[in-house]
Amino acid sequence: MRGPKPDLLSLSEGERSELQRLARRHSTAQQIALRARIILEADAGLNNSQIARQLDLTPETVRAWRKRWLAFQSVALTDLSVAERLSDLPRPGRPSEISAEQVCRIEALACEQPKERPISQWTGREIADEVMARGIVKQISPRHAARLLKKGISSHT
Repeated sequence: MRGPKPDLLSLSEGERSELQRLARRHSTAQQIALRARIILEADAGLNNSQIARQLDLTPETVRAWRKRWLAFQSVALTDLSVAERLSDLPRPGRPSEISAEQVCRIEALACEQPKERPISQWTGREIADEVMARGIVKQISPRHAARLLKKGISSHT
């Protein structure tokens, strides 16, 4: 059973040459290069399933980037460059109020042996209490403290 045909995508010469440049350039982030290839293949007339098979992606990913490109086509290239069109949208939510230096100090604290406390290793509650007691941050939840440590450990392995 065949699904609906995807919306046709037609690139200007400027868009096509910029997409080709991004897809070939070695310094382009791989996710941007991949998205550029998706749009170039869509311009060549391939449907979402064909592009997905060719680039080893899901049809949903191809469909999402085709729709996103089409949504931005009415905006002039001078207002929104090709690379900006292929970039991730800003994430929702409030930006972190904990600086990189504070995160480093929290990680260093977690590497210390708990001296004043009758525990063998830090828990989220213990580390949050100690971080606030030492004045590293004014306020932090046990869950967020544990999340920061887990993120730090996984980035160092």
